Amino acid sequence: MLLLAVDTATPAVTVALHDGDSVVAESTQVDARRHGELLLPSVDRVLASAGLKLDAVTGVVVGVGPGPYTGLRVGLVTAATFGSALGVPVHGLCTLDGLAYASGLEGPFVVATDARRKEVYWASYDGSRTRTGGPAVDRPAEIAEQVAGLPAVGAGALLYPEVFADARGPEHQSAAALAALAAEKLAAGEELLPPRPLYLRRPDAQVPKNYKVVTPQ
Repeated sequence: MLLLAVDTATPAVTVALHDGDSVVAESTQVDARRHGELLLPSVDRVLASAGLKLDAVTGVVVGVGPGPYTGLRVGLVTAATFGSALGVPVHGLCTLDGLAYASGLEGPFVVATDARRKEVYWASYDGSRTRTGGPAVDRPAEIAEQVAGLPAVGAGALLYPEVFADARGPEHQSAAALAALAAEKLAAGEELLPPRPLYLRRPDAQVPKNYKVVTPQ
């Protein structure tokens, strides 16, 4: 097994290789505006670091969000392209699950990432591999009672300490954690998600309601 994992659902552009036992190589850069520019060079860098070629990959893992539309689709389209070109399966995993797994926390906690518009994408967990609710998108004040007193992981939690009083790291997504979680699940015969995006809300750009068609009918 050699899994190539990518995730661009958050400001982190993160890539990793996992051989079924451990992470072989990884790269993470945090830049919310350069997903498309940074992803492929990161893949090349990780493969070079491991001394491997792309054709050694036996499966692709991609974070399916939730996340903003523009960043999220970069990873999904890239993963789909690799899968098609190599003839290998493409597996999806919830981005928040990767953060939860990386935390190593046991017992109830939440993961929250920045959804912009003064909102967070969030989910609740009972242990680092077991999601018990979500994912959802809400204003932090609207979920204050639900998350009160719980440890909270992710950049969204760190942004709103008045709601997530026990906010902690990891702050950013790690493809290494995503790959390790996928490898565990695949080894156990668990089904992963299809590589389709979890947007949770409509994109910011929309066609005007009174749009006038000017092309010939």
